[in-house]
Amino acid sequence: MRKTLGVIGGLGPMATAYFLELVTKMTKAASDQEHLHVLIDSEPRTPDRTGFLTGEKTEDPFPWLLKGGRNVKAMGAEVLAMPCNTAHAFYDRLQAELQLPFVHLIRETALVLREAGVENIGLMATEGTVKTGLYQRELERFGIRTAAPDAELQKQVHHVIFQNVKANLPPEMDRFFAVRDELFRQGAQVIVLGCTELSVVKKIGNIGPGFLDAMEVLAAKSVTACGAELAAGYERLISE
Repeated sequence: MRKTLGVIGGLGPMATAYFLELVTKMTKAASDQEHLHVLIDSEPRTPDRTGFLTGEKTEDPFPWLLKGGRNVKAMGAEVLAMPCNTAHAFYDRLQAELQLPFVHLIRETALVLREAGVENIGLMATEGTVKTGLYQRELERFGIRTAAPDAELQKQVHHVIFQNVKANLPPEMDRFFAVRDELFRQGAQVIVLGCTELSVVKKIGNIGPGFLDAMEVLAAKSVTACGAELAAGYERLISE
């Protein structure tokens, strides 16, 4: 029996739209009727997760995230997904309140890396995700080492996320590639795109091999958690 997917979205809006596209593409279906029932609460007014976690802003996003989860649960959601890496800093509190199966994109990404035998990764993510150690903690459980950009390169990541994609502007790929090249130089076997805005960069730009997009992992795991089969071609998510 198929389950209904509820999405806590708007974090940001373009990433939520792309997540729905991925779920649709990744579902094995021969007709409209074979796709998943998806309920989305896309609330772009949710306060900035990174700013709150780094102490630069004071408005707490948690009540907004919880409201979104309660909205989709009230509409009939049976499985939850939240296409925002940084917002997973609030995952445990949300799950405790919502009491529904909830796909953890960072934990699932770590499992994909472990299954692929990866030992060293580079992380491209928001400063909030990096500073709170969301990926580092999950990856350390499997003996996977994480390299993150230095302060100057993190500014480049921040610019692509906030000044490009979130501003609905084309990504400045020279900034993206500068970070990519340095992380590979440091010995990363795979670079994890740990921000859903960076997933949008991957969608529209040719970024090359050796990437694992956490939002693709979230979409694939959401499909199977709802009882559907993955479409052909999505068995391996690390780009080649």
